[in-house]
Amino acid sequence: MGISADLHAIGRPMLDAQLAHPTVRGIAAGDLPETVFRSWLEQDYLFLLDYVRVFSRLAWQAPDAHLGDLVDLAYATWHDELDLHRSLAAGFGADLDGAVKGPACAAYTSFLLESAANYGEGLAALYPCMWGYSTLGKILAADPPAEPRYRAWVDTYADPGFAALAARIGTMIDEAAPEPARARELFVRGMEHELAFWDVP
Repeated sequence: MGISADLHAIGRPMLDAQLAHPTVRGIAAGDLPETVFRSWLEQDYLFLLDYVRVFSRLAWQAPDAHLGDLVDLAYATWHDELDLHRSLAAGFGADLDGAVKGPACAAYTSFLLESAANYGEGLAALYPCMWGYSTLGKILAADPPAEPRYRAWVDTYADPGFAALAARIGTMIDEAAPEPARARELFVRGMEHELAFWDVP
């Protein structure tokens, strides 16, 4: 079993905790209060800006075979995910340009940017976001919310193209072969940050 498969096994109970979180349940049902989603949207926008920087830092260290993968991931984050946030912002009254990082966002982005100083470890640290959102999207898409704005969010992360990007990260972790105990530690910390992120300020 490769490192990524080991991380999936470790992460699934922690993913179930996200599925049980009131914010995720509200998105799934399509009845999350708009004020809550607006706050989450602003925080996630700021998170994704730094996520692009994480991919860029890892790309500098990547073997030639995976340089394009990380460029693709940065591109998809910048154009697909951030465009989704921009398209949703007006409907929720979100102020993306004026938003300020809350404690959960600041802690998570600092963790990822620091972890990205090491190629293999950085991949393990960011994997909870890619793998987690892809898995959440797939699960929520089985019974999607009728509310069109929340449906658009689910559809983005349930898209097979996003799943393919997440799978690329898993392959890259296996090939980079970070020290397994360290990879597990960073992955678990990332999953903990993911759960904390749903507690929007």
